[in-house]
Amino acid sequence: MQRMSSTGAGSLSARLPERGSTARLHECDLSAQLHDRIVQAIADADGWLPFDRFMAIALYEPGLGYYSRGGTIFGALPASGSDFITAPELSPLFGRTLARPVAQALVAAGADTVYEFGAGTGALAAQLLGALGERVRRYAIVDVSGTLRQRQAETLAPWADRVCWLNHWPDTLHGVVIGNEVLDAMPVQLLHWDGTQWLERGVAAVEGTLGWADRATALRPPATGAADADALPSTLPPGTVTEIHPQAEAFIRTLAARLQRGAAFFIDYGFPESEYYHPQRSQGTLMCHRAHRSDDQPLVDVGDKDITAHVNFSAIALAAQDAGLDVLGYTSQARFLLNCGLLELLQGADLRSIAPAQKLINEHEMGELFKVIALGRGIDAAGLGFDAGDRSHML
Repeated sequence: MQRMSSTGAGSLSARLPERGSTARLHECDLSAQLHDRIVQAIADADGWLPFDRFMAIALYEPGLGYYSRGGTIFGALPASGSDFITAPELSPLFGRTLARPVAQALVAAGADTVYEFGAGTGALAAQLLGALGERVRRYAIVDVSGTLRQRQAETLAPWADRVCWLNHWPDTLHGVVIGNEVLDAMPVQLLHWDGTQWLERGVAAVEGTLGWADRATALRPPATGAADADALPSTLPPGTVTEIHPQAEAFIRTLAARLQRGAAFFIDYGFPESEYYHPQRSQGTLMCHRAHRSDDQPLVDVGDKDITAHVNFSAIALAAQDAGLDVLGYTSQARFLLNCGLLELLQGADLRSIAPAQKLINEHEMGELFKVIALGRGIDAAGLGFDAGDRSHML
C-alpha cells in the first residue's frame, strides 16, 4: 500500500527502531519458518511459484504471515514498532465524515447493518459507530487476520452488543459494506513484457535464496475487457513489469452475488486503467512497507513487512458492472471527504485536530492518490459523496 508514513519513504538500510531481544528472536524464528514454508511451496510447485501465491503465503500464512503473526502493524511513529498508519488512525474525522454517506446509504437501503472488511485496529468501526448511533443495530467485521480481533474487541467494547465477527462471507448482504485499504492487500499477479509477449513473473529458489523467474504460461485473464494478457498495451517499453488483480475482481464478484440491496464504499490508493498502465509506470506499483519506510523488494525479509499494489479502479468497476452492480460514484478521497462535510467538522477544531485531518485531503499526501469508489444495488447515488467532482467517466 501507499501507506501514510510519519517519516516518509526511504531505504530500509536506515536503522530500524529497537525492540526487545525476546521479540526480535521471536520474529526471526517466525521469519525463518515462513521462509522454509515458501521454499517448500516452490518445490511442491515444480520449482516455480506464481507471485500471487507467494504474496498470499507471505501475508496470510496462519501464524507466520505478516498479517497473521500478531505483530504491531498500525501506528503513528516507527518507535511504536509499527509499519504504517491509515486514515482512521491518522484522524477520527475520517470516520466521522464517512459516517454521513453511510447513514444516507442505510436509509436508502432500508437497512441497519454495516459490514466492514479488514477492520484493522477497529478505529474506523469505532468512529462510525460513535457517529451513527442507533442507526446501526449490527456491525459485522470480516477480517482474515484473526490476531487483530482482540485489539478490535478492546477498541469496540462500548458497542459490544452490536459488534460481531464473521469468519466468512454472509450468504446475503443487506446494508452498507466498508473496505478501507482492503483491495490493495489482495494478492496480485505480476506480468513482464519482454517486447514481444507477456510473461508471468513468479518466484524460484536457488539453494534456499528466493529470486525472480518468468514463465510463458497460460495467464488468467485480466479484467481489462480483454480475453488475455496479450491484449494489455503492447506499446509499453520492453522490460515493463506490472500487475493484474484477479483476486480483487473475484472479491467484487462475490460481493455482487450476495448484496441484495445497499452500497459498498472502497477507499484505497490507485488509478484508472489509463494511468495504471501508463508507459512511464514501467515497473508497476508493487511496494513493501516497514517501520514507516518503503522499498520495492518483496522477496527480502519476507513476513517482516507489508506487500501491496495499487488498485486498478477501472478493473474493479468493470468487474462490478459485469456482475450486476451499479457504479454509484468514483472520485478522489479529498473531493469525497469535502463533499461529505469534512470542512464543516473542522470548524472550531484545534490545531492538533486540524493538522492530521489536512493530510486526508492534501493533494501531495492522501487527498489525490487515494480514491473512493461506491458500488451498489437498489439505491441511487444521490448524496453519497459524489455530487461534485465525480470521475466515473474516467474509469
